[in-house]
Amino acid sequence: MAAPLDDITVIEVDNWMASPSAAAILADLGATVIKIEPLSGDPMRGNGRAPKVDAFRDMDCQFDVDNRGKHSICLDLTNPEAGKLIARLCENADIFMCNLLTKRQQKFGLDAETLFKSNPKLVHATLTGYGTDGPDAWRPGFDVTSFFGRSGLYDAMREGPTGTVPMARPAQGDHTTGLAFVGGILAALRLAERTGEGQEIETSLFETAIWTQASDFATTAIDRAPVRQRARENQLTPATNRYPCGDNKWVVFNMPTPNGWPMLCKAIGKEEWLEDERFATPKLRYDAMPTLVQMIDEALSTRTRDEWGEIFDAHGIIWGPVLGLHEVAEDKQAEAIGMFPTLTDPQRGEYRTVNIPMRFKRADVTPRGPSPAIGEHTEQVLTQAGLTADELQRLRKAGVIN
Repeated sequence: MAAPLDDITVIEVDNWMASPSAAAILADLGATVIKIEPLSGDPMRGNGRAPKVDAFRDMDCQFDVDNRGKHSICLDLTNPEAGKLIARLCENADIFMCNLLTKRQQKFGLDAETLFKSNPKLVHATLTGYGTDGPDAWRPGFDVTSFFGRSGLYDAMREGPTGTVPMARPAQGDHTTGLAFVGGILAALRLAERTGEGQEIETSLFETAIWTQASDFATTAIDRAPVRQRARENQLTPATNRYPCGDNKWVVFNMPTPNGWPMLCKAIGKEEWLEDERFATPKLRYDAMPTLVQMIDEALSTRTRDEWGEIFDAHGIIWGPVLGLHEVAEDKQAEAIGMFPTLTDPQRGEYRTVNIPMRFKRADVTPRGPSPAIGEHTEQVLTQAGLTADELQRLRKAGVIN
């Protein structure tokens, strides 16, 4: 089967996780992705936790998942020759993507206006922390600052106004923004193919985070009022809350409709609560939420999460287990939808990676292989671009390439 993007070439000048994750998706979709790294490599290299398995204790897993299936070239961007080389590669590329601020794009000759001169059909895509316009366009951003902090997401997730600010797991905002970046790139590619004109698109961690909270902002953008910070004791209904079971493993319910409360009471064997005047109406249940949380906690403490799960399913309860990451890695549903496919590392052997969240029934979409070593393909790619052995030697002596 063909891959959706097997005729597309991508030139990628970026680092860390957001933009590289988008390029990894394009590679899984079949694109030839050429990653440009500094001579010392992407600073993300070597920053992740290695697996607690002997054969993989030195594996750079977090870098691998965002850079698998790519070709790596190392260039010193501070040397003017490097920008010229990248522009030369872009002449025959379909997409140029980067996370460089506008001034750095212009400094290196990698801005859209410059690259369009030699490739007027190019898709020029930029991912930044805050966008390329406005008073903070200059400001560098990471997902914990731009996506979670500045967007209001951390504050909205606190349990009350004085609650501790939570901390996101690595790259949650980066990977979400990467998906938005892919969507914009593919739409721009489609338009460039239709019109024959290059397209310039961008997204940012900040704006993607705002979009993920669109349900809140749909109202907050109008009234400017703070959102409700919903601790367990401040939920709207007891049937849209989370509770620990007897083995201290948690479950979460989402039954906001009027029949959610009676369904929950019947499932946990507390039908007498339906006759309790303290909980007779939604308003009374909301007012009594601290009491109800304690009562439901006590009721669920009598069985394990798995035991309750069978009961909830038998009663048609809409619920989910609160799994640990290690449990998700063994989850049968995750396995059934192919979320942890297997790759082969030439030195280490087979290992599991993480799939992109899209499946094609009639196309070849899969991780293409492990991530490249630093500068692994420099000579190969530049030779294919037409550089001679003498030119490569001159660039090495000048410190432009390794």
